[in-house]
Amino acid sequence: MDAINGSQHNDALIIAGRTFQSRLIVGTGKYKSFQENADCIAASGADMVTVAVRRVNLERGPGKDESLLDYIDSAKYFLLPNTAGCYTAEEAIRTAHLGREVGLSTWVKLEVIGDQATLYPDVQATLEATRVLVRDGFTVLPYTTDDVVFAKRLLDAGASAVMPLGAPIGSGLGIQNPANIRILREMITTVPLIVDAGVGTASDAAFAMELGADAVLMNTGIAAAQNPILMAEAMKNAVRAGRQAYLAGRMPKKLYATASSPLEGVVR
Repeated sequence: MDAINGSQHNDALIIAGRTFQSRLIVGTGKYKSFQENADCIAASGADMVTVAVRRVNLERGPGKDESLLDYIDSAKYFLLPNTAGCYTAEEAIRTAHLGREVGLSTWVKLEVIGDQATLYPDVQATLEATRVLVRDGFTVLPYTTDDVVFAKRLLDAGASAVMPLGAPIGSGLGIQNPANIRILREMITTVPLIVDAGVGTASDAAFAMELGADAVLMNTGIAAAQNPILMAEAMKNAVRAGRQAYLAGRMPKKLYATASSPLEGVVR
């Protein structure tokens, strides 16, 4: 059975030539403990996990303080360093290089924040950092706005994915501009489109996938739930269901009713 017929096995997510079986990417912040974080990652079914380079203890081994990295099996999960907390292109570039130097990855989820209240990205600084990091040999996945013009500029700069926000980071508001996500889906066809930020519950994740997103990245939606482990499982199922619904193609919307059982052929 192929992807269009609904098979999840033949519908893998491919980014920069690397294959991922899950279309859910999860973060590692805001959890009550490292163990809870690890349990949620397992429940989510994700195989890519983001790690904030500036917020995690990179020194591991005997005599060192406990680190989140002690709880994540790098043989099982693909670690995606991110530049969370960076407010300039220079900071983000330096942080990405640090992540590579300590052996995390040559990939980076690029975040350059432009406004502290909304955590919206600084698009110009993001573009500048993307150009530099691609030139330096990184696989760059930039967090950006849902502006299709700017998304195309990121592609021209060598980005391996486009990651528009659904709503402000940590807001849980869900997809605020579905029309923009649809436009991006139509225009961005050479790299994955990953909705990043704003997902608050399972229906938000399913909606993002139904709009055509290739994947969803989330953190607070799971970590801030009353039962994070259960929410992680819900998000896993929602992403799968949303993807299947997108591939299946929904019925057209109609203003008036259409009988489920036609009257033709009815015995009178």
